[in-house]
Amino acid sequence: MSSRAWTCNAVRIIEADFNRSADTHLIPLPLPALPGVHVYLKDESSHPTGSLKHRLARSLFLYALANGWIREGTTVVEASSGSTAVSEAYFARLLGLPFVAVMPRATSPEKVAAIEFYGGRCHFVEGAAQIYPAAAQVAADRSGHYMDQFTYAERATDWRGNNNIAESVFAQMVLEPHPEPRAIVCAAGTGGTPATFSRYVRYRRHTTEVVVADPEDSVFFDYYASGDRALTCQRASRIEGIGRPQVEASFIRESIDAMVKVPDAAAIAAIHWLERVIGRRAGGSTGTILYGALPLLQRMVQAGEQGSVVLVMCDGGERYTHSYYDDAWLAANGLDPGVYPARIAAFLERGEAQDWAVRESRR
Repeated sequence: MSSRAWTCNAVRIIEADFNRSADTHLIPLPLPALPGVHVYLKDESSHPTGSLKHRLARSLFLYALANGWIREGTTVVEASSGSTAVSEAYFARLLGLPFVAVMPRATSPEKVAAIEFYGGRCHFVEGAAQIYPAAAQVAADRSGHYMDQFTYAERATDWRGNNNIAESVFAQMVLEPHPEPRAIVCAAGTGGTPATFSRYVRYRRHTTEVVVADPEDSVFFDYYASGDRALTCQRASRIEGIGRPQVEASFIRESIDAMVKVPDAAAIAAIHWLERVIGRRAGGSTGTILYGALPLLQRMVQAGEQGSVVLVMCDGGERYTHSYYDDAWLAANGLDPGVYPARIAAFLERGEAQDWAVRESRR
């Protein structure tokens, strides 16, 4: 098979896989204590590989194929804390390509097992900052292709449409009481998701604000507030999949309407509250997003404002049974929920205003 013919067939395989998959669900969150405020979860855990990163991996593969960077037999390499690598391993297996994920040693064992289930191999480094040069070196050693999600996430996704996450949300909101969301709250790992949402709402002339919630050990919030691209963070984020030790190329500061810095313990408290309410577990990034949305929801209630807010549910909690849902792990990592469960319940269940203990910034 010629190189061009192989590429055409590879694109067909990926598009056929997309054609077989239904869109992810938009779940209303029951909050009777917040009159007139409708909150929805965009449940990205229902993708074939169980997370929001399935969309990104698909886009990255199509981008690399269209650019001629991936050909028959190419070893695909990614720097990832887990979920992107799981999804890329899935697509690499579809195309019959070798895949190597370069990741911190502390990555959850469930994610490592998922990568290996799809035929990928894991290459471990000690710290989050080491994944970039290590991935580039692994790709060079194998004459392969380093996908580099942190550079290409924002440009690989077709933000104008093509059923990206933003277009999907607005299509699913059409018959709701407030079809145009007051805000969409998401988080940033590469920065690709905020860029997709923010570009789409401008392109489609929506008034929806894009709010990004950031975990403790991440430079994104401080970069957003200060504009200092040289900022770094020495500790890896305890909330897997979001937050970065350096400012990534795909994080488009100017496109984001507001950011909120969320304590990690508050994010954990939020996913435990969510499990009690919807009967399902979510990952820590969803907790960061949910807790980060609470100050906005409280302001809407206090102002008597009616409207809708959409939160991204990035992945399910089955990958974190050993961590975010394990009391011993939480204690060992200094994550004491403390006062946060009571604050969350008081506001979301009884409508009582709270001091959320977050940092907020708006451009």
